[in-house]
Amino acid sequence: MDKKALLVTTVSGFVPQFEMGNVRILQSMGFEVHYAANYHTPSYGNNNHRLDGTGIIRHQIDFVRSPFRSDNLTAYHQLKQLMQDFQFQLVHCHTPMGSVLARLAAHSTKTGPVIYTAHGFHFYSGAPLKNWLFYYPVEKFLSRYTDQQICINHEDYRRASAKFHSRYTDYIPGAGIDLNRIKQTESIDPSQKKRQLQLPLNRIILLSSGELIKRKNHETVLRALAKLRNFRSDFQYVICGHGELNDYLHHLAEDLNIAEHVTFLGYRTDILEICQAADLFIFPSFQEGLPMALLEAMACGLPVLCSNIRGNSDLMEPLVPEDTLISCTGGMMIQKADDADAYCRALTRLLSEPEKLPRMGSANKTRAEAFSSELVEEKMREIYERLINNQIKH
Repeated sequence: MDKKALLVTTVSGFVPQFEMGNVRILQSMGFEVHYAANYHTPSYGNNNHRLDGTGIIRHQIDFVRSPFRSDNLTAYHQLKQLMQDFQFQLVHCHTPMGSVLARLAAHSTKTGPVIYTAHGFHFYSGAPLKNWLFYYPVEKFLSRYTDQQICINHEDYRRASAKFHSRYTDYIPGAGIDLNRIKQTESIDPSQKKRQLQLPLNRIILLSSGELIKRKNHETVLRALAKLRNFRSDFQYVICGHGELNDYLHHLAEDLNIAEHVTFLGYRTDILEICQAADLFIFPSFQEGLPMALLEAMACGLPVLCSNIRGNSDLMEPLVPEDTLISCTGGMMIQKADDADAYCRALTRLLSEPEKLPRMGSANKTRAEAFSSELVEEKMREIYERLINNQIKH
């Protein structure tokens, strides 16, 4: 009988976007890879065709993201039935609800070993108290049903190692970035790309990438740019992403009288090419695990202005902390993510010394090498082999 591995995520776009390296590893180890997710919930472009030709066997599970919806009882029973039907030899789960229900179902059906990759716990330094009261006890309890805990930032790793009960706990530097794919975009002509996107050639291109949702905090940057507009007007802020705040952010740019300096490009599949046409990457999120968007921008050689939060601080290399700003080798971090005045000051400083920007970008490019897909996949193979070998012994 062929070995079977089950990947579980709440939404179906997660694996093709972030986990194909793990799929290849499992397939090379002789596993038939199955993927349980909600294929009807839009996320990460909702392009399920990216799974075509991968050899992945798909299973619809009616997950809903909210932990307070009774619909997830249906998803739980669907997962239990799936595990009973296929007798998987390995379960690797991601995303909050997918991982909760997968671990409960695996425990009930005696399926395993079970791996959980936390792409950023909802409890973290500075998180709302309600997150700690709800999510922390749940994760601590479920760690008893977790053979392998994987964390992608150092704060989560330290906490899981000290407080949780998983058999193994390991740090992995994110999902891994394909540096060869980055190199393929280095020949892009920035001027040509700007013309294609209808961006002004004579302005500094400030770039952000991320869903248009509150957590990504695009609003603070817009308010900072309205302040910056009083001092200089040679910038164009480009936002790549879509989401529920699309109309709100468009109206806000108009209300702040900076609409002509803001370009909304929507969801993009050519973000690496756009990075090659940009001058500075801005990433103001309130919460991240280890942000791939920021890592990609760094690997493309862009200087960075970002919030000082878990995940961002793993990637950046802090140098000199100030009251509201932190100077870094590759740019600057803002102490409080919603401090529009601090973003304005940082932008003023960065843009007033354009000769330093290439050096910052070069430092970020070097830093990104520590998060390459080759390094991540090497570590993941070791983890898979350790679990399988130990399972065989037992």
